[in-house]
Order: sequence, then structure tokens, then C-alpha cells
Amino acid sequence: MKLYLKTKDFSISNEVFELYYDEAFDMLITKPKPKSLKSYYQSEVYISHTDSKKSIVDKLYHLVKNYSLRKKLNLIESFYSAEKTVLDIGAGTADFLVVAKNAGWKTTGIEPNELAKQKASEKGIQLLPSLKEVEGEKYDVITLWHVLEHLADLEGDIERICQLLNENGTLVIAVPNFKSYDALHYGKFWAAYDVPRHLWHFSKTAIEKLFQKNHMKLVSIKPMLFDSFYVSLLSEKYKKGSQNIFKAFLTGLKSNLRAKKTKEYSSHIYILKKSN
Repeated sequence: MKLYLKTKDFSISNEVFELYYDEAFDMLITKPKPKSLKSYYQSEVYISHTDSKKSIVDKLYHLVKNYSLRKKLNLIESFYSAEKTVLDIGAGTADFLVVAKNAGWKTTGIEPNELAKQKASEKGIQLLPSLKEVEGEKYDVITLWHVLEHLADLEGDIERICQLLNENGTLVIAVPNFKSYDALHYGKFWAAYDVPRHLWHFSKTAIEKLFQKNHMKLVSIKPMLFDSFYVSLLSEKYKKGSQNIFKAFLTGLKSNLRAKKTKEYSSHIYILKKSN
């Protein structure tokens, strides 16, 4: 594997990490991989595990999140599901599961972070700590919203996840795209590298190949249009030391416009089903 670039953990530790390109899967791998990642999540700055609305970035994040939750619900509602069972892996503070539960879904969530589980409990959702807790279960829909990139045992966890899916079930995976314009524009400052929490950085080819090994077929790819703006806002802060909302908006817009031709958006949602 060849060195792709060096970057660092801008949000918590300031430690330097390297991204190596895996040609076989067309993806990047974060090195070194810390022996324990727990400390890299213990911060209010890591807002995917909090409900903080202190800064303008937090407020924008939650404004977009509320809109996105409705879009996510509409997406899983579009899949025919007799039992309406959904497993959300990496459920965070359970906002998606709250929305799904209110819409009549039977919900189960996996989340290892204790602070996130506590906040989820306050919303009436009890989350499980690991996939081991649901071994042998089957679900109509399994979702991983910006979670696959965090899994330490990537291929092993993919195999375990696929085994939890009903025969006609649907797997929904959202991940950043290191081939997007905003990723290339910001380089080592691109916030979606988010090392070392993001251990893997995927392309379309990588997702297809990784899941083919488990008899899963990629049936659809959808863009996450808001991600380019939010990631650009954070990237501006990492690059310049201060937020530049106007410049971030222009970069995010340019990324989406470029992606209309290249089909390489800042983040993608991948829809997968079991192949025959």
C-alpha cells in the first residue's frame, strides 16, 4: 500500500496519522490504528454523540439533522417491510430510532458509547452495547449512518451484519467519499477524514467489493447533499483556525455541482440487498 496523505486529529488529540491507499479495494486505511479508541470519543466536541447546541456549527448540524431524519425515515419506509423491524448500528443518541419508533417501526439500536446511551435512554430508547447482543436475530432493515468507517473489525463486522438481515431485507449504509471535490479541495484538512475515529475511507468500488464477499448486491447509490456544506464548514476551521461560513458554503455548493457530472458526492448512501 502507498502513502496517500498525512493528516491529524484536529478535534481532540492533535495526533498525526497516515492514510494508505489499498489498490485492491480502492479505499484508504488509517494508520497507526490505536489500541484503544475510547478516549478519542470522549469529548463534547464530537457532537454526533451529544445534543450540544452551543456553537453555530452545532446549531447548523442539528438543523440539518432534523431534516435528514425525516428523509431517512422516508427512505426506509420505501422498502416493503412486513414486520417493520429496523436495527440501527452506531445509533448515537438514538434520534433516528425515535423517529422510526414514532412511525411504527420495531426498533433496536447498537451503541458502545456510554454518554450516547445515557442520552438515548433519556429519550426512551435503550441501546445495546455490541452486535453480540443481537446474534441470531433477523431484521427487515439494517442501517449504518456514518458508522461503517468506525468499525475496528471491518470485514468481520460486515459478515456479522449481513447475517442479521432477513432474506428480503435491505442494508442502508452512509459513508463519506474521499473522491469528492471537497475532499480533494481540503486535502489533509478535510474534516471527514476524522482520524483516528474513521479507520476506513471508502469509494463506490470499495463498498461494492466488500459486500460482494457476503453475497450482497449494491442496488442504488444516493447523494447526501448537505454533507458537503457541513464538512466544508469544519474543514475551513481546521485549515484556517476560524469558521468561514460563506467560503464553506461556496465550496460545498461547488462540490455538489461537480458531483452532478462526476457522481462523486461528499457522502453517499448505499442501498444493498442479498444477491440470488
